[in-house]
Amino acid sequence: MDVEKRAWEIQHEIESRMRKLGKGKYGRVLKMARKPSMDEYKKILQITGLGIMILGLVGFTIMWLMTHLPDHL
Repeated sequence: MDVEKRAWEIQHEIESRMRKLGKGKYGRVLKMARKPSMDEYKKILQITGLGIMILGLVGFTIMWLMTHLPDHL
């Protein structure tokens, strides 16, 4: 009996948390969210790819300077 009572308490706790999911401070954001169009998705992909390439270039430049610059000093 005690195990069954505890299982019901856990079930009620989970259900109450799920009911509150759409009503908190993030609920409005979740309700406004939508699937991006293909054009929006392509733009996001291009901007993200460009950012990754810029970060890689900066990292490569720093690595190259750290390996080749001390030889000339």
